[in-house]
Amino acid sequence: MNNNASPASSGFSYSRDFFEELVDAALAHAKKIGATDAGAEASEGCGLSVSVRKGELENVERNRDKSLGVTVYLGQRRGNASTSDFSQAAIEQTVQAAYDIARFTASDPTAGLPDAQDIATEHPELDLFHPWTVTAEEAAQLALQCEAAALGTSRLITNSEGAGVSAQQSHFFSAHTRGFRGGYASSRHSLSVAPIAGKGSGMQRDAWYSSMRDARELASAQAVGRYAAERALSRLNSRKIATTECPVLFESPLAAGLLGAYVQATSGGSLYRKSTFLLDSLGQQVFPAHIDITEDPHVRKGKGSCPFDEEGVVTRARKVVDAGVVGGYFLSTYSARKLGMRTTGNAGGSHNLCLTSRQTRPGDNLDAMLRKLGTGLFVTELMGQGVNYVTGDYSRGASGYWVEKGRIAFPVEEITIAGNLKDMFLGIEAIGADTYNYGAKTVGSILIKRMKIAGS
Repeated sequence: MNNNASPASSGFSYSRDFFEELVDAALAHAKKIGATDAGAEASEGCGLSVSVRKGELENVERNRDKSLGVTVYLGQRRGNASTSDFSQAAIEQTVQAAYDIARFTASDPTAGLPDAQDIATEHPELDLFHPWTVTAEEAAQLALQCEAAALGTSRLITNSEGAGVSAQQSHFFSAHTRGFRGGYASSRHSLSVAPIAGKGSGMQRDAWYSSMRDARELASAQAVGRYAAERALSRLNSRKIATTECPVLFESPLAAGLLGAYVQATSGGSLYRKSTFLLDSLGQQVFPAHIDITEDPHVRKGKGSCPFDEEGVVTRARKVVDAGVVGGYFLSTYSARKLGMRTTGNAGGSHNLCLTSRQTRPGDNLDAMLRKLGTGLFVTELMGQGVNYVTGDYSRGASGYWVEKGRIAFPVEEITIAGNLKDMFLGIEAIGADTYNYGAKTVGSILIKRMKIAGS
């Protein structure tokens, strides 16, 4: 679909051409009042969110927002300001505000726009924009079908925290005085439900969702509802286990969180502040030799895809980890300069990461992974934020299932799992073929050799 879609066909109020004029006016005024360099971005987002609960409509919410952000440089002093007013007077006031902030900001030798050789000049079309012209009534019907499918799965599904449908789309245009110009439209749509099983103190809840750029690729309302209900039902009659040490299998949606922890630990901000347990890890063995992590910003329809990063820097496919060895960090222009390195095109985050094992076989589904686990813990939910990125210490509240001889024995709750991320990464024994895409990350279930479990 054309990323320059007209406002009428896309639900937007402003055209790409209008945004270009707005940005150019801001940059021209910045130059006029004496800025050394400047950048500006105009953006607009709109959407619909509908929620239902127990067969009744709860909320219908429409959102529409717009913004012009301006960054002004006076040598190596930087100022930033934004406005939601697109009038000429407001543009000039915003540029002036950014200029005034820069005047009173301390000089920073690493501040500044990206270097010319890093700026994206070609912008691949990545098919990121699929507007969904769903009405509030249609969205409510879809949410009601999803919840009804959950409630109808079993008489033991006794309640619901509700179901929801969201349709969101946005577009932007940005440019700066080092020659970058670009923008595109994107969309993200989702369907979710959270059923409750059982009664009284034995109640258990779980949830499931589907999220896609193209609404036609969402899982069916019935499939999402039934699966969420099955997850809640499987947790009934949960119990505690005694404190122990054992292998732990992370379900694939949670495994994406471990990949996220790795990204955080090897991101520029953590590295130049020296607030990471993976300091100076470039070229070091951080995972077993069978582990690779790839990044591909140019996957068509990918949730983490972009033709350039937030600074207009070119994005490229690369191997972040090769045979367990760190091959690259996640750097913006600023953090790269702080480290005496070159930007990796990651201003704004990582792009379509895949964590894989060279030992994974096509048949390594969840059942096969449970057999590899043998006797130990299969974790399906984590609670709390117990990760210390300075030391790597990891401690989270958890629930899931106790597994014996490769088969689920019973559900488990009210436990804590603990370890150190350095040991956990090196202790990855297998990755499943049951891959799950969580935003910009795709990974199968992860089996870790040993962790501490604090129970009763």
